[in-house]
Amino acid sequence: MDPLPGTYALVLTPNSDKPVKIGKLGLLQVRKGYYIYVGSAFGPGGLNARIAHHKKVCNRPRWHIDYLRKVTHLKELWYSFDSVRREHQWADILANAKGVTVPVPGFGSSDCNCKSHLYFYKSKPSVDYFRRRLRAKIEDHERVFIERLVD
Repeated sequence: MDPLPGTYALVLTPNSDKPVKIGKLGLLQVRKGYYIYVGSAFGPGGLNARIAHHKKVCNRPRWHIDYLRKVTHLKELWYSFDSVRREHQWADILANAKGVTVPVPGFGSSDCNCKSHLYFYKSKPSVDYFRRRLRAKIEDHERVFIERLVD
């Protein structure tokens, strides 16, 4: 992956049903289904560096997602190279999908006005639906790439 800036979504499934402490946000009761976390990478190394971090399980969590990664498998990565921060637009689209819930208000969104950057789906979310919603909302949005992973 190129070290360019952009926006990404991690599609995760649980490997445990035990509660996990998410820093100061408190406990999350992990449920069977799919979690999607949205973020952006505009620092050194761009998406390449940030995604490399998220692919590993951290012993010393820095971000909210680091806590959740301890009890989840990374199944898919959706990403887009873009010089415009799109994470809030992505979060809005995911938040308004049918059947979605917010498992932890404030997760990953302590520096913005979004309710959360983590969403829960009982069944696998459709990347095709997500892409259609993006195109309808943002005409000049860059291409969204998909990487399927075995964690």
